[in-house]
Amino acid sequence: MWSIWLTLFLVMFTLFLALNLLVVILSYSMCWYEYANSAPQLMERRFSSRSLRMVLSLIAQETFFNVLTLLVIPFGLINPRRHPRQRGETPILLLHGLFNNRASWFWFKRFLRKEGFNNIATINLSSWHNEEVLTELVAKKVDELRHRLGVNKVHLVSHSMGGIIARNFIQLRGGAGKVDRCICLGSPHFGSKLTPFTLAPLGNVLIPGSQFLQRLTAAPAPTGVRTTNIYTTKDNMILPNANTRLPWGEAVELDGMGHTGLIYRQAALRAVSTALKKVAE
Repeated sequence: MWSIWLTLFLVMFTLFLALNLLVVILSYSMCWYEYANSAPQLMERRFSSRSLRMVLSLIAQETFFNVLTLLVIPFGLINPRRHPRQRGETPILLLHGLFNNRASWFWFKRFLRKEGFNNIATINLSSWHNEEVLTELVAKKVDELRHRLGVNKVHLVSHSMGGIIARNFIQLRGGAGKVDRCICLGSPHFGSKLTPFTLAPLGNVLIPGSQFLQRLTAAPAPTGVRTTNIYTTKDNMILPNANTRLPWGEAVELDGMGHTGLIYRQAALRAVSTALKKVAE
């Protein structure tokens, strides 16, 4: 009996792994298509040994990080044991991306605590609600942290879609006065051409040129909020890659990692830590 269950588990896990690998390969294939059309000179070295090693490394990394992130999702349904408790210390609120939950930050939180940040909070943002509902959840969490810890402001650190929700809060929903530092990791500031493959209604706001993104782009930069935009030139989920850039705030460009890798790779984590520590300077 146990051998049957073990076999079934191995078959299901293999299919799960194969599906994730397929998604990563397809996303990078679309990125390659976009890059090749925007820079024809890349065609000359597309099959060089260096290019092939880079592509295989990116695919392997992103597949591993995607599988890991999906496997920990059930843990995100459990209320966290540790809560921000140090009164007077500015808390960090982490906002995850589309189709994930608070569990995706497990490695990120571990790194931040090693860096000396203890007031870390997370929140679940459903992919099946619209951007205004999610922004309201963030607003309530921000106020809860401010009142409970006796602080005026919080830091927002967000990945992917979480960055769009953070910007909606500080640019359009009057939250700028409650946020000290806003850090975005791989956020589709101008949308992504891969959005049509998203089944969730929330993905509709990420269509390049959507009414929501137009309002967000037209809104002024938030006064008093120190913004850092961290992105990778090898992001496989935001197409074209230029849509990861912000015209204002501090920009940190990284390389050698994909979209999900931004919440696991050391270079990205250190960039966030550096940005947070600048607040105290």
